[in-house]
Amino acid sequence: MVHCTVSMDGYSSGPGGPQHDTWLYEHVSRPETGEYFEGIWRGCSTALLGRNNYLGFHAVWPGITEDPATDQRTRDLGRWLCSVEKAVVSTTLPESEATWENSRVFQDARKAVATLQAEPGRDILVLNSATLIQSLLADDLVDDLRLVVVPVLLGGGLRLLPEGVSLSWDLASSTTLPDGALGLHYRRR
Repeated sequence: MVHCTVSMDGYSSGPGGPQHDTWLYEHVSRPETGEYFEGIWRGCSTALLGRNNYLGFHAVWPGITEDPATDQRTRDLGRWLCSVEKAVVSTTLPESEATWENSRVFQDARKAVATLQAEPGRDILVLNSATLIQSLLADDLVDDLRLVVVPVLLGGGLRLLPEGVSLSWDLASSTTLPDGALGLHYRRR
């Protein structure tokens, strides 16, 4: 299962990179967004991440989890991120530097998916890792696609969906969030 938040023009990050993605941070900080996302991550036993998201999440989430000012839902998400199995797809991150508990590194996305699917557990959740998502879509390894489309145009940045990939999907559900974002759940046809 893939989950990613994108702009209306299809970017997961704007031209200035993650440090300038105020549109995204404003969206994810809303309680309704947290409630919606909780319905997705609660059923997953493995988080599949690209290197940058893994390092970024590891730098932030353990601290958020420990902060007494953090609301309960966010703290629960942080605890899940800390305890869940984390599979990182990277050709540049050595296994010795994947120090967040329950982490392991795979050099190849196809091998990671095949290995994880052969092991016991529930759903595998790919979290906002655009380059990894592009690779998985190109290899037709995504059967469940969940996009949250935020009503903003970025005009450039990191595009989520790859060029030249032709796949068909059925809409399983849609949700309108109070900030005008749309939660779209597609299943592979």
